[in-house]
Amino acid sequence: MDQNDLLESEHVEKRLSPHPLSFMRLQSLCLFLIIWGVLVGWLVNFSEYKDLLSGNEWFPVLVWGLGLLLVGVIASLLTIQWSIFFLYLGVFAGAVGLMFSQGWLVESGIFIPFYSVAISIIGFLIVELYRRSHKYIISSLRIIFKGGVITKRERTLRYDKITDIDAKQGIFGQIFGFGTIIPISQSGFGLGSDKSFAAGGVEVGTKKVGFLGLFGGGKEVQTPRARSYYELHGVYPYKEIKKLVENMVQGHVITPYQQDQVAFQKEQVDIQKQMRDLLKKQIDSKEDGEEPES
Repeated sequence: MDQNDLLESEHVEKRLSPHPLSFMRLQSLCLFLIIWGVLVGWLVNFSEYKDLLSGNEWFPVLVWGLGLLLVGVIASLLTIQWSIFFLYLGVFAGAVGLMFSQGWLVESGIFIPFYSVAISIIGFLIVELYRRSHKYIISSLRIIFKGGVITKRERTLRYDKITDIDAKQGIFGQIFGFGTIIPISQSGFGLGSDKSFAAGGVEVGTKKVGFLGLFGGGKEVQTPRARSYYELHGVYPYKEIKKLVENMVQGHVITPYQQDQVAFQKEQVDIQKQMRDLLKKQIDSKEDGEEPES
């Protein structure tokens, strides 16, 4: 944030960015890809089951792909984000496409672990680039949130518009001292709704679609949630930043006493304005030689 971007009488209190481990959910997807790819490569090439798996060139590919997609489905149901499943589906489809186009299907037991590691390294780099794009500025008047790699996002929130603050720490956050703080505005920005579907399913439009023939009831719960670039995501040190934000919000809250003072001052200004208008009218009447009004 440049000095020219600051408002009048505004100064910066803190400049923040997410902790390197704050996007562990995304990093764990890459980590699992490495572990599963290397494990399948070991099963095919070195384990006691290698003769069984190497009997057909499709076996390693199917085992690797089914395991990848199964974890993708489970992770998507738990996080209510089907993008995880489609991400793994894209990784699997890319591997199959490469093996077919380059004739590497017969060497799938060697290709799968190397491909998994290569894709995971690219994934780690993308996650790190995404993390570094997040910038948070806590000033004396507002909080500014910035983020995004291709499309840049920015949110500005004044302290007097904050009605509530939600704060949370995961396991790694408690160990390394970082956490997420979600300021909730008067308009409800910072609140989301979690929709769960019993027995596993997904809601498409207004219809609920079962998964693997299973059906159930739905439930919706309001919960504090925002995009990582619209919240103080994974900031460090967590307790210090949380206290700073709460103090800034408290300092901008108008108390009932202050409201009475503002109303009284406004009333006094109105009375003074009426007296000034009346005095001006009397002076004008004297200058015109007219009898002033009582």
